[in-house]
Amino acid sequence: MGNITEKYISCSEEETHNLGIQLARLMGPGTTVSLEGDLGAGKTALVKGIAKGLGIEDTITSPTFTIVNTYEGDIKLHHFDVYRIDDPEELYYIGWDEYFNTNDVCIVEWGDRVPQMLPADAMHIRIMRDQAQLNKRTIFLERQDRS
Repeated sequence: MGNITEKYISCSEEETHNLGIQLARLMGPGTTVSLEGDLGAGKTALVKGIAKGLGIEDTITSPTFTIVNTYEGDIKLHHFDVYRIDDPEELYYIGWDEYFNTNDVCIVEWGDRVPQMLPADAMHIRIMRDQAQLNKRTIFLERQDRS
């Protein structure tokens, strides 16, 4: 059992969204995703696609000020945005540990800011913007091989 790294290219918000739908197939109950990338990289667009792939029909918004939004679908999704967290210990005040269970999917935008708070088997998705082609994104997925 080792790590698998995959690379994807997206040239539009729609392609990023569609990739999210495809990636949702890798996310069963109990999956945690650390979603990483600069402001405006397309993290929320990817989450919208993942949510659709999980059977969620609600409008997905970034929980920048609320820290977490929960959505019901085929699998419950907890969508975190920890950008404004200065001290990872603050997350315990919102019941952080209660969200990470074997039934739900958790996606943590800016997860690289709180790596010590994530489960050891968290999937990591990093979105990098192309400086020359503004709509182009390179998306790296790192996950454990469970076969």
